Amino acid sequence: MKFKSKNKASADIPQASLPDIIFMLLMFFMVCTVFQEFRGLPLVVPAARSTEKIEAKRNITYVWADRSNRISIDDQLIQIDNVSDIVGDKFAANRRIIVSLKIDKEAKMGLVSDIHEELRDAYALRISYSTRFK
Repeated sequence: MKFKSKNKASADIPQASLPDIIFMLLMFFMVCTVFQEFRGLPLVVPAARSTEKIEAKRNITYVWADRSNRISIDDQLIQIDNVSDIVGDKFAANRRIIVSLKIDKEAKMGLVSDIHEELRDAYALRISYSTRFK
């Protein structure tokens, strides 16, 4: 009886499932990618000599105000009277929220004072100011 020798195993990597793997990786990265949510108004924030960075950006609501007295929250232009309603709803949903004011350095102080009054009416007392480091 004559025995046949077995063929040696090939060193090739099977490539039939490679497109499936690439497609799954593409879908994974598309689902996990986070884009910048808020763009706000075009403004120049004032400079500061010392700043402190807020690490947890999940609980921050940005209020933008520019030199033309326009106010924006969540990429929507709003009137000054609506600030307390919008921030109050956000504060009712999440008590740990921090309001970050991004105010143009040429904005009038009366506008800033009005925003403060509206935030006080909404009981949003944790406020930070966004600046650029000098």
